[in-house]
Amino acid sequence: MGLINVIKNEVKAAVNYQQSFTDLLASKDVTRALSMMHEHSKEATDNLRTYEIATHKVMEIQDRPVYDKKGNFLRFVKRNKIPIPYPKYINEIALVFLYGRPVKWSQLSEGTDYAFDSYKEWMRNIRFDAAVREAKRAAGAEGVSAILYHTYQDAEGKPNLLLNVLSKKNKDDIYTVKDQYRRLRSFAWGYYLTEVGGKTVYHVDIYTPDTIYRAKRGNYGWEVVVMKNAAGKIPVLLFEQEPEHADVQPMIERSESMESTDADVNDRFANPAMVATAEILNSLPKAEDEAKLFILKNGGDVRYLTWDQASESKKNQFERLDKHILSKSFTPNIDFDNMKSLGNMSAKAIRKVMLLAVIKAEKHKESHDGYMNRHASLMKAILGNVLDYRHKAEYDALELGHEFQEPFGEDVSELLADLSKQFNDGALSRETYVEMSYLVKDAKAELERIKQEEAEALERQQEMNKVDVFGGGE
Repeated sequence: MGLINVIKNEVKAAVNYQQSFTDLLASKDVTRALSMMHEHSKEATDNLRTYEIATHKVMEIQDRPVYDKKGNFLRFVKRNKIPIPYPKYINEIALVFLYGRPVKWSQLSEGTDYAFDSYKEWMRNIRFDAAVREAKRAAGAEGVSAILYHTYQDAEGKPNLLLNVLSKKNKDDIYTVKDQYRRLRSFAWGYYLTEVGGKTVYHVDIYTPDTIYRAKRGNYGWEVVVMKNAAGKIPVLLFEQEPEHADVQPMIERSESMESTDADVNDRFANPAMVATAEILNSLPKAEDEAKLFILKNGGDVRYLTWDQASESKKNQFERLDKHILSKSFTPNIDFDNMKSLGNMSAKAIRKVMLLAVIKAEKHKESHDGYMNRHASLMKAILGNVLDYRHKAEYDALELGHEFQEPFGEDVSELLADLSKQFNDGALSRETYVEMSYLVKDAKAELERIKQEEAEALERQQEMNKVDVFGGGE
């Protein structure tokens, strides 16, 4: 009984929270409404600082002051600051292994060909594949990003759709409200616009399943325009994750610090230095002399002092850090020499070599599988309720499937051989055979061409049979 009461209390708390939030929006108290939402800006800004090389911790190193024997300041000596773009490398590799090739969509329902073709056409028009890569890259760097589905009327008065990728790097503020089951209940997007006269004003668009509140901060409070949400869903695809480089960030900072210190040591000691006894100091040639002659007397000596190499332990630490940074972030070491060694390996063999990145991609699919399901649901709602409402029933009936593709492709020769064997054995229909062939771009058009060719061949055979019957053959 206690557990049931706890569940009831949680539900009531969530309902009351949502009602209070809605009441604040209805009264146009945007400031208090935003205070009830979770703002992602601070964590995104902190993550972005460790991502962009200009704000790495190593860039905070101060130049070294030099003083004379009396303690008087003489000058500053520049110190090296060498940021290493590990976070970007790690993030890009993770992105390529998840969305390097577009998500493959399939139709799981029957009698919805029009809706499926329309869905694919709109996917091309809104450049979804590019938008999802941009959003994944931003989430991998900042920890959060979003794709906003914006419907509007074009110049001809027709409904249209565009995708806007929101991230802190793009100067966007993201606010969310979720229930106890982590379902998105409301979403807000904060941004600045420069208006006529050069004045910059802060705007916030707040989305709920039923209503859109477009708020603008004025001199005396907020100006709010309330609109109906025609899509019937919050038109946002939210990406949340731990930054790709988070677990190895301390090692990255250590590597950058060592690299910068090593550069300072090289500047001071790597170049040869001349060591000479006092007996020849006055006999040294001038710097501008082309030929240098050293005349030694009274046991004088001249030699060069050189720094042979750094300690072996430091070299080993550099190598260990690089190895751990990549391996512990599940990132394969892809450089020119490694790629040359791959040669003509099959896609299956390359997959084994890149197993670390494959493991990370499989882990990401746990959440991105849900993201793709939400995208399909959003697109069907927007198409059926806004863009093409005449065919709403067919969009509602449309069932979509999706598949993440391997970044290096598949062993298509093996696939085609297997398909051919199963087709010849009668285990596959011709339609399935054509649909699964990697050589066919449009299965429907290809099947129509096959039928047309078969009909023409049959017609030619019938003509030949007529000639044979009437003695025209050999």
